Amino acid sequence: VVIDPGHGGSDPGKVSANGVDEKDVNLSIALKLKDELEERGVKVVMTRENDTSIATPGATNKKTSDMNNRIEIINSCHADMLISIHQNSYVTPKAEGAQVFYYKKSDESKKIAQIMQNVLGEKLGSTRQIKSDVNYYILLHSQLPTIISECGFLSNPEEEQRLCTEEYQERIADALYCGIIEYLMMNMN
Repeated sequence: VVIDPGHGGSDPGKVSANGVDEKDVNLSIALKLKDELEERGVKVVMTRENDTSIATPGATNKKTSDMNNRIEIINSCHADMLISIHQNSYVTPKAEGAQVFYYKKSDESKKIAQIMQNVLGEKLGSTRQIKSDVNYYILLHSQLPTIISECGFLSNPEEEQRLCTEEYQERIADALYCGIIEYLMMNMN
């Protein structure tokens, strides 16, 4: 399983009204998920394991270089799936809940997305629905079945507070773990 903690280094991702950087929440959840998967014997490849960009040094466009290098890692490791971990943001602070995105033209990615959204609903109470997309770079260029898990809204003050706690991050990681295992087990049969 490839885990991609979104953003990193000089790219903070979304920044909440209280100054919480998405990249830090993404990495924290990703590392918890990695530990949980590895404890159960699942081989994990991380696109980053600390607060760095993986852009090529000296690249003129750091964001493009970072994304291209992520895709190179993803497509070269022959994994069963990819989960990219992010946090959401919206103009209204009322928006809440975890939501899973998948590549519109990939039935396998849609299958993982539906499993994951169901588990996030059961474990975190999220009522959101899966959403297809054809524009997200990682969905478009990954050769693996791929989902993006937006774990919550940093633009929602209550959810932002929860997203910053170890306990809630562990609950998210556990939900993601359960969704991944359900998908992998289904494919072994």
